Amino acid sequence: MLPTKNGVGPSCISLPNGAWSTLLDFLADRFPHIARTEIIARMQRGEVVDEAGVAALPERAYQAYQKLYYYRNIENEPRIPFDEVVLFQDDFIVAVDKPHFLPMSPAGRYVQETLLVRLKRKLGIDTLAPMHRLDRETAGVVLFTVQPQHRDQYALLFRERAVAKQYQAVAPWRADLQLPRVHQSRMVVADHFMQMRELAGEPNSETRIELLEVGNQLARYRLIPLTGKKHQLRIHMAALGVPILNDQIYPTQVEYDERDYTKPLQLLAESIQFRDPISGLERCFESQRQLMAI
Repeated sequence: MLPTKNGVGPSCISLPNGAWSTLLDFLADRFPHIARTEIIARMQRGEVVDEAGVAALPERAYQAYQKLYYYRNIENEPRIPFDEVVLFQDDFIVAVDKPHFLPMSPAGRYVQETLLVRLKRKLGIDTLAPMHRLDRETAGVVLFTVQPQHRDQYALLFRERAVAKQYQAVAPWRADLQLPRVHQSRMVVADHFMQMRELAGEPNSETRIELLEVGNQLARYRLIPLTGKKHQLRIHMAALGVPILNDQIYPTQVEYDERDYTKPLQLLAESIQFRDPISGLERCFESQRQLMAI
C-alpha cells in the first residue's frame, strides 16, 4: 500500500476482465482526461502499486482481477476561498467548524480542496477520518476520529442516536405553518442524480422544527434531526413549503456554477453534543459561524 501523500491517501481500482495488453493501456482508457505521458510519469515514479506494494510499471502485462493503488491528483485545482476552524483536538477526536462550499472528502473535481485533506496536512494526522458528514453546501460543526481502533465506538453513537445535533436554517415564513412540529416521512433515493425523495409508507426520517425569529418574508428555524438520512433537513423543509434559502437541489434541482460563492445555502450545523465513549466526558461543540440576518 502507498502511504498518505500531501494529505491524500491512496485510491484503489479493481482490474476488470478485458483485452488490454499492458497496465498502461488500461489506465489510459480508464482515465482519458489524464495525458498518457502523465500516467507513464506517475507509474515510473512509483505512484501506482499492486496489492503487494510492488510498483506497477507502464510495460507490465495486464492481468484481470487484481487491484491497483494510486494517488488521485487534479491539475490546477482551484482553491476554495474559505477556511475551516479547529474547535477542539485531543488524542481521540477533532471537532471542526466547516465553511460553506468546502467538500468533506476527495471526490469528483475536489481532492486537495476538501476538509479531510486540508486537516491531514494542517494537523499532520494521516489516520484522520470523518465520524459523520455534512453536505458540501452546509456549514458548521463536524467531527473526526484520530485513531482507527476507536472509529467503531464513535460510529456506534450515531447508529444508536446517542448524538444530539442542532441546526439553524433561514427559509421563507409561512404564518399558517404551525410550529413547533415534528415532520416524519419515508425517504428513498430518487431517480435523479444526487437527490432523495419522500414516498408514502412507514416513516424512516424525523425532524423537529422550531421557530426562532421572523423577519421580512423570511424566518430563522431551529432544526433537530432525530434520524440521519441524506439531505433530510433540506427535504423536510421543502416538503413543508419552506425550502431552505439558496437550496439548489430541493424542491427542484437547478443548474448552478460551483465556483459561485455568492449564495451559500442557509443551513448551519450549529451544535453537537454526546458522551465521549473513550473518555466518558460530556462533549458539546458549537459553531462560531452565523447565517444571514433576516
